[in-house]
Amino acid sequence: MESGCKVTPKPNSVKEFFTSWYFWKPFLGIAAGILGGFLYFCFVESKTVPCLFTNDTYSTMFFGGFLGYFVTGSPCFRLGR
Repeated sequence: MESGCKVTPKPNSVKEFFTSWYFWKPFLGIAAGILGGFLYFCFVESKTVPCLFTNDTYSTMFFGGFLGYFVTGSPCFRLGR
């Protein structure tokens, strides 16, 4: 059964790897997730916590980065859908 999903082959060299979406799609997803986790902490959770650099900050950023990778890690994920 065919899913209609095109999977691109892995790049052959290091230069091809860093210039392909095989690297940039998860990287940008993780970066956006970390930024989203930080903004979530600043605007939602920091109403009661006065210190910005606590363990809660890092945990929300880590969770946001994980979600960003999870969303963009699928081989069938397409930006145009």
